[in-house]
Amino acid sequence: VQLQACGGGLVQAGGSLRLSCAASGRTFSGYDMGWFRQAPGKEREFVAGIRWIGTTTLHADSVKGRFTISRDSAKNTVYLQMNSLKSEDTAVYYCAARASLYSVSLYHAETFNYWGQGTLVTVSS
Repeated sequence: VQLQACGGGLVQAGGSLRLSCAASGRTFSGYDMGWFRQAPGKEREFVAGIRWIGTTTLHADSVKGRFTISRDSAKNTVYLQMNSLKSEDTAVYYCAARASLYSVSLYHAETFNYWGQGTLVTVSS
């Protein structure tokens, strides 16, 4: 699976962006999907995830109520809608995929096998 993330950019605090992650090579069918981010000087952290089974979603506490992950299986694309952006949301955002692991938390980046190249989100205050 090859993942291509896009949609990042420069936005003022309080603004919105929508990130997209398109898959090629095979469909998303049977895959859990996640968004992670890494700010300068910090470790990569979980942002949001969506399970293949039941399409259950999970969002980090830091983005809950502001960010929403969704998937369009027909388009083989996963989205991250980001509203009310804050300066602390500035980071490189990565999408990731793994074969569905229902019993394993979406939080764990090490369980994801496929990664996109990242897209930079910069929020100015």
